[in-house]
Amino acid sequence: MAEIIIFIAVLALDQGTKLLAANLLKGAAAFPLIDGVIEFTYVENRGAAFGMLQNARVFFLILTMAVCAGIVVFYLKERRHMNALFKISLSLILAGAVGNFIDRAVLGYVRDMIYFVPIDFPVFNVADSGITVGGIMLVLDAFFFKGKAYVDDLERRIKKRKGGSSAKDGADE
Repeated sequence: MAEIIIFIAVLALDQGTKLLAANLLKGAAAFPLIDGVIEFTYVENRGAAFGMLQNARVFFLILTMAVCAGIVVFYLKERRHMNALFKISLSLILAGAVGNFIDRAVLGYVRDMIYFVPIDFPVFNVADSGITVGGIMLVLDAFFFKGKAYVDDLERRIKKRKGGSSAKDGADE
């Protein structure tokens, strides 16, 4: 249930901040939130992360639908086996993907507004943050925390379905 609330909250925050940015920042100078650290500015990104693959809208729409469908199917099939951190990670990734999908489908571009000044990082948005934080959490969980046991179990179940086994698998069962 928490993952659904997180999905809705991140998606609402993303769309709300994008609407505010478009209404308040479009055509205006950058607004420093913390001088020399974080600025709000308005950018219309017609590409992917860091502005790559400009004007590949149809490609991104199809890719995003496929990835989102894959996440949803995987989640629905595996949710009983996943720990909370794994579920929350997928929720953040899905919310970010859907947030940027909405922009791309409706407007033809993604609205970005957060600029991290010290490292001259490309302008990003809440959806990008959800994808990034969710991805980092997922990797950390899968390699170092409770998610590691889930991933190991998932690998065993896949091997079992394919009919393959190894000495290690037999020793664990």
